[in-house]
Amino acid sequence: MSEKLKPTSRDAANSYDTTIHVFESLFREIKEISKKKPDIVVSAFKVKQVNRLLVDIKRFLEDSPEGKYLDLLEEEALPQASDVVVVMSQYEGALKAFRERHYGYYRSEHQWVVTE
Repeated sequence: MSEKLKPTSRDAANSYDTTIHVFESLFREIKEISKKKPDIVVSAFKVKQVNRLLVDIKRFLEDSPEGKYLDLLEEEALPQASDVVVVMSQYEGALKAFRERHYGYYRSEHQWVVTE
């Protein structure tokens, strides 16, 4: 095993694979909204959609070093688009660190390093 790669659970690796593309698409859309009008208040529907995804991501990142910095969006006091971008940027960084820690060249191919 590469010395820098650490094993994770198969469930965590599967959760990453399941959520990453949805996260990237949603984050791209929110950033576009924020570029046009950073101070616009995000609708309750969008906040609920984002939080639904963030809950799943936070679940498999909670034991990672970055996990303690990950918060959900406030649903009662709707955030501005720029605030959503800040929160999602933290998740993006945590997702990147998770992948770097647990995915790479291992046993002659690129793959997740998981506990058996």
